[in-house]
Amino acid sequence: MSIDRLLTTVLQLYQDVHDDARTEQIYSSTAALLANLSNPLNLSLLTSQLLIAPAIWGRRDGMRTCYRIISIFNTAAIHVRRNELEKDQKKGQPRAGGGLGSDAWAAAVLKGADDQSGRWQHLLVFSGVLMGMESGERRSLSRSMRDTVERAVVTATNLAIRNRGPEPPAPSGPVALALNYAFSLLSESSRAGLDCDALVPVVLRAMLGGDGLQDGVFLASIDQDVRQAEQRFMWLENSPSYLHLKQLEQRPLVAGLGPLSTLLSYAVQHARNSAVVLQLQDDLVAFTSGLLQYWQANKLSELDFSEESIFLTPETLQTTWPALWQFLKRIMYAVVSVLHSIIARSLLDRHLKHHTVAPTVATKTLHTLRNLYFISSRNGSDAFQVYTFTYLTSLDILSRYGPASASFLRSILPQPATAIPPHPLHRTLDLFYLNTAEHLPLNLPPQDCEALIITPATTYLTTPPPPTSSSSSSAPSALVPLFEAAHSAVLAALSCPHNAALTTRVVPFYADALFASFPARISPRQFRLAFRTILQILGPPFAASWEQAELGECLLEIVRYRVPTAGREILPSSPASSSSSDPHATADGSKGEAEVSEQSTLVLTLIDALPFLRVEILEEWMTLAAAAVHEIVGERLREGVKRRFWEVLVSGEMDVERAAVAVAWWGTKGGREAVLFGKGIAQSQQGGGEEAFMMSGAIVQEGRESRL
Repeated sequence: MSIDRLLTTVLQLYQDVHDDARTEQIYSSTAALLANLSNPLNLSLLTSQLLIAPAIWGRRDGMRTCYRIISIFNTAAIHVRRNELEKDQKKGQPRAGGGLGSDAWAAAVLKGADDQSGRWQHLLVFSGVLMGMESGERRSLSRSMRDTVERAVVTATNLAIRNRGPEPPAPSGPVALALNYAFSLLSESSRAGLDCDALVPVVLRAMLGGDGLQDGVFLASIDQDVRQAEQRFMWLENSPSYLHLKQLEQRPLVAGLGPLSTLLSYAVQHARNSAVVLQLQDDLVAFTSGLLQYWQANKLSELDFSEESIFLTPETLQTTWPALWQFLKRIMYAVVSVLHSIIARSLLDRHLKHHTVAPTVATKTLHTLRNLYFISSRNGSDAFQVYTFTYLTSLDILSRYGPASASFLRSILPQPATAIPPHPLHRTLDLFYLNTAEHLPLNLPPQDCEALIITPATTYLTTPPPPTSSSSSSAPSALVPLFEAAHSAVLAALSCPHNAALTTRVVPFYADALFASFPARISPRQFRLAFRTILQILGPPFAASWEQAELGECLLEIVRYRVPTAGREILPSSPASSSSSDPHATADGSKGEAEVSEQSTLVLTLIDALPFLRVEILEEWMTLAAAAVHEIVGERLREGVKRRFWEVLVSGEMDVERAAVAVAWWGTKGGREAVLFGKGIAQSQQGGGEEAFMMSGAIVQEGRESRL
């Protein structure tokens, strides 16, 4: 069939709605015509008729039709450019296809987008042309023609998204889809022409609405398909909810969720009206709140991460379960990307950083992150730079406003409980609360610090963990972050200078809880950090040092007398230790993970405390700590503690006055011999003898060399 006859046939077929097979033939024939028509007028006519054809738009295939329109123009443009290049390589031979050059072909197609069709339909065509001609490594259009196509994309977008009175608004899905493909190809000058105030709500509706994530309703349907088999949960691959999830992933807007969030972030950063950004935040809070509620209503939310291999069938564990979490993580990444742009703008926008608006922006961001925490807390999914910046910057903004901080904490305050919540989701939300509360006490009054931080954390400080199958004295690994977060939150509140009275009253209780928690409920690193912080609080210049002058030394005595009877077994390594910036994270002060026992941890705790002791008792406690080093069972553990002792003396952790005392003790008062060889201060060797009466610091023949 000749091209002219095929054109006539296709134009006739455009007039009626057909079945799927005939419709596919129409799409194929249209793509062939676009690539092979030689007359620009026919090309414009075909484009114009395609955009109003009942055979295409009367089927109500929604986004599938829009995707096909972009696809056929993209494919046709690629063929036109390929034919043009082949002719240049084979001079003197007839050109394949229609013979039109890239610029002439693009101009004819753009001319076909006339007033008979909608602007959003024009945008589909222009995006397809721009993609086919300029994406990848292709540079098909001249500079002037590319500028023309880019301007056409921007103009069509603005006309489609602006409210034009009585005309119905353009569907958000097609606009977002087309612009999502074209955005990366637009120059900065072209992007600057986008009406970002109107674009923000359009892209957000497309992302979260029926053409995108469907407001998270897919999560609610999963619960209906979960069955129990042999005391295990089963979610089959052929269940309707899983099939729906896979179909949802294949939708163009969902498949392009990452670029779509980038487009939305750009619109947020360049919107002129700050109210648009605030409304966007409200919509994100509502969407993520719905996700959290749907997940809470799902019976699978009752599973802790450590229990999944026990209570899920192998098929679920290997197929459907990972697919669900991978999809949820994609949603989380997209939302956090948008939140990042909002927080970044709030630092510069004079409206958003105003003292009446800034705490609201920070609060809404934190509410959104809390709603997503059941996703981001899984397998360290929140350990990426964009999330960290968004979270910490929001906390930094909110912490400047005491009343707003207290109001936010009250809005997410865990329910009063005398025991650890049995539901994993509730524990996850408690973890977010405690981690967040740790950053906010500086501008909270003492009564709020006690009610909003210390009281909620008390549940995890004093309540014994449920026993595990392996040991009734050890906490499940999933609970350890909660216990450590509770300790960190309390320490943050007690460290605030304005909480001196509260600190005096709470420290004895907290110290007792700290000793009871180690090593069952907190890691060695957390115990050392907590004890070190307590001693720092109880020393100058903190006000509590005047009222509890002897308490610090009493706590040291407790640690010292626990050393001989403490456990000798190697404790499980803490993931936080190896990545912590705390110089005391390991026994040897290095960045790697060091093996420790309960006994060696207690001695390390004594050593960590030395820089915070009063000068008049420092020498005595260095001697006691040196003696404790040699009570450690295990040569490797003991050597690591010796290295830590040396590090405290030489690394600058002590101030000038204490360092002078330490140097004198090490060099002339037998400190070196006590630490390295376990020799007493009064005697150089145990058991007496002639050397027992030598002057400290005298030159003697040593039996072995220093290991330092």
